[in-house]
Amino acid sequence: MILSVPNMTCGHCKAKVEAAIQEVGGKAVVSLEDHEVEVNGLPESTIVAALKAAGYEAEVIA
Repeated sequence: MILSVPNMTCGHCKAKVEAAIQEVGGKAVVSLEDHEVEVNGLPESTIVAALKAAGYEAEVIA
């Protein structure tokens, strides 16, 4: 699943997004340039909730 995270704009943001997904047991491939995160093996609701708790809005795009 690929999510758009439009307010992820710097290296610190990238690290926070990765940490939020790791906290719920996932692994993320983060593209700071595209403002996208690829995550497999977790339900959409879990990922979106983890990112929201970290301060980032996310929308599934693929």
